[in-house]
Amino acid sequence: MLVAFPASSLLSRVYYSDGGTSKWIISWVAVAGWPISALILLPTYFVCKTSPTPLTLKLTTSYVLLGFLSAADNLMYAYAYAYLPASTASLLASSSLVFSALFGYLIAKNKLNASMVNGIIIITAAMAIIALDSSSDRYGNVTSSQYILGFFWDIMGSALHGLIFALSELVFIKLVGRLSFHVVLEQQAMVSFFAFIFTTIGLLINRDFQGMVHEAETFKDGKSSYKQVLIWGAITFQLGVLGATAVLFLSSTVLAGVLNAVRVPLTSIAAVILLHDPMSGFKILSLVITFWGFGSYIYGNANVSNKASS
Repeated sequence: MLVAFPASSLLSRVYYSDGGTSKWIISWVAVAGWPISALILLPTYFVCKTSPTPLTLKLTTSYVLLGFLSAADNLMYAYAYAYLPASTASLLASSSLVFSALFGYLIAKNKLNASMVNGIIIITAAMAIIALDSSSDRYGNVTSSQYILGFFWDIMGSALHGLIFALSELVFIKLVGRLSFHVVLEQQAMVSFFAFIFTTIGLLINRDFQGMVHEAETFKDGKSSYKQVLIWGAITFQLGVLGATAVLFLSSTVLAGVLNAVRVPLTSIAAVILLHDPMSGFKILSLVITFWGFGSYIYGNANVSNKASS
């Protein structure tokens, strides 16, 4: 999660900054790597002598629903990275911790305490600071309405991300259990496969497959660079989601939300260094406050875990 997700975010921004324009293509790339989980899964049936989990109607419906939500989530984030600097988009995406905690509490029955709620409030304040400083980091070719649209879809994508975390954990709790790690690979392969189907349908309806040829020809560093951005984008995103699913299996929605938010400073710093993203005083203040919120949340989560173990 802490390596693959930041890399995927930076590649999404590179796609748009170097000539890519389609929201559907970058959404499709995010799920085009679904066979990776399947290729890792298949040998476990023979080496570990495990059996495939029976696909009941309820489990299949859950995978289809999660696939649809994942496809929608990727499209929302595509709009965010099209109109926002990678550092800003990642800072806004830290709000997924707020939604992970909320949905984890309501759906997966994760516990909350005062320190965790305090962390949520602090991170929300950090998001407000970025909103106040929106004019300092807007790219010259992005209008005010596009920037606001990117801001809105980033927050909505984070909310949906938190919901997906909670529902994925619920699948482990209610339907497949936590007895064997192969169920992580099964869930990831199935959810990504259905997300791939939904996104491919959108890509075909929007006729963006034909647009790939034109984008490759006009991409900043040529066709080879275009292909590498898409291929590595697919690989890194799938590895990041696989890591997140594994965290949900091994722990909870809360920890997945924390780790998903911890990648924010990594992405922000990398974006400033590698992509030369603007870093204003307000954004630095927001980053510091976000760190503070993380610390409060992690401290609260540690207390909850200690009480549960004792």
